[in-house]
Amino acid sequence: MAKIKFTLNHKKLEVEVDPSRRLLDFIREDMHLSGTKEGCGEGSCGACVVLMDGYSVNSCLIPMANVEGHEIITIDEFKNTKEFEVLYAAFSEEGGSQCGFCTPGMIIASQSLLSHNPHPSEEEIRAGLAGNLCRCTGYQAIIQAVKLASEIGGNLWDKK
Repeated sequence: MAKIKFTLNHKKLEVEVDPSRRLLDFIREDMHLSGTKEGCGEGSCGACVVLMDGYSVNSCLIPMANVEGHEIITIDEFKNTKEFEVLYAAFSEEGGSQCGFCTPGMIIASQSLLSHNPHPSEEEIRAGLAGNLCRCTGYQAIIQAVKLASEIGGNLWDKK
């Protein structure tokens, strides 16, 4: 067991935890946050994506020791932002979500992309969403949703 200090959804935490425990398990089991999903458990599907210091990461691959001093944002907190509203509206408009299992990871990955590249090309969107799998919707609708979010978001991401 080790003491790990980090910020989760804007709350500073100091927890006593097995340093090899997966961040995903801590989020879901200890913090009872259900928005972050477990799909493959090996970093291949993107269902467990969270923001770590503003970049999308697969929480199933991150041991708790690696979150020391970092800021983690889950979809459970991100859904309270203007950026989420814009992304959600764009995904709805373009039909970028069906069953919804992949949607939290897609939204978080889209936020990471747009916060670092507010006006991405289609190729940049594809690269930014690589590693996030969707078996229902198909990727063209998701790519169109990210393009639309970039357009309707105006300068929302330019400020960052």
